[in-house]
Amino acid sequence: MAQRVLFVCGGSAGHVNPALALAGMFRQRRPQTEILFVGGENSIEGRLVEKAGYPMETIRISGFWRRKGWKALRHNLRAAELLLTVGRPAAKILKDFRPDMVLATGGYVSYPIVKHAAKLGIPTAIHESNAVPGLTTKMVAPHCDRVMVGFEDCRSAYPHPERVVVTGTPVRGDFLELTREQARRRLGLGPEELLVVSFWGSLGAQVMDQMMVDFLAEEAKAPAFRHIHAAGAKDYPMMQEMLAQRQLSLPPAVDLREYIYNMAEVMRAADLALCRAGASTIAELTALGLPAVMVPSPYVPNDHQEKNARVLERHGSVKVLLEQELTGQALYREVQGLLSDRDALRAMGRAMLHLGAPDAAERIYEQMLDMLR
Repeated sequence: MAQRVLFVCGGSAGHVNPALALAGMFRQRRPQTEILFVGGENSIEGRLVEKAGYPMETIRISGFWRRKGWKALRHNLRAAELLLTVGRPAAKILKDFRPDMVLATGGYVSYPIVKHAAKLGIPTAIHESNAVPGLTTKMVAPHCDRVMVGFEDCRSAYPHPERVVVTGTPVRGDFLELTREQARRRLGLGPEELLVVSFWGSLGAQVMDQMMVDFLAEEAKAPAFRHIHAAGAKDYPMMQEMLAQRQLSLPPAVDLREYIYNMAEVMRAADLALCRAGASTIAELTALGLPAVMVPSPYVPNDHQEKNARVLERHGSVKVLLEQELTGQALYREVQGLLSDRDALRAMGRAMLHLGAPDAAERIYEQMLDMLR
């Protein structure tokens, strides 16, 4: 009889993509396995799961706002009301699908499904991509048979460390297809050329992209390295306009793009990344052994990104700078300092690689098979 696996995830692509990677492994290796996703209504997970071709059920649920004020209070009262009513639809999904195991990868929608599955005696697990557990993971973990995390440092954050398994966080397969030498040849990089790649994501990117105009102005004075920067669809016109107002022409070594479509190739070839500290980005950096200057987003709940970055900093693989204390000129000086000492830069890369788990999907898949047995 075919086994049934239920994936529950929501809230961000960083929660959904690991689940999709694992579902893909089941689809390839155990095609008889029946798979169902559960997510929130009108959510990013719905679009991503539909594109990947998996069936999905939705539950109406909302996250809590951590800011103050009447608007936030009204929102949180409504979120609490929804949380009290999700038990019935969660129970119906479990009754109809009858899963042999449930894996959650984050998002508020994980809580009702995992809680009810545990009550029914169904094996349950959660994978947490961030260095410290968020509110959902804290709520879900007590109901899970196993908690899978990205780094050994994470184990101490959980009240039952005996249930914690260090697996790493899955990355897209294309990040591991090319060697560094192959990627650099494709980009036309000479053996001694240094490449910096920078990208700031969507949350709070505008502040950083405004700083990047000052960074690029410093760079244009005397280009010392190749640089590819992704501004994003929203900020790209803004950066172009700011550069035009300053009558600043970028040198050929600087490649300002709206989006880096060949990100796996660029990151594989790069010597240094400038980026936020989201869990997916960290998984990619550690898999590739790419050192970074991290400016954690101050706009995410519970300071998750700074906590993520500090774990890497303790291992000597990144330099952490805070947005509120930063300027474009200061960021440029930091990059110049790091690139000027190649031995230290290579040591950062080795430290990053030591934290990586390029076989994270395989490790989680094996844990799931063990639970299914």
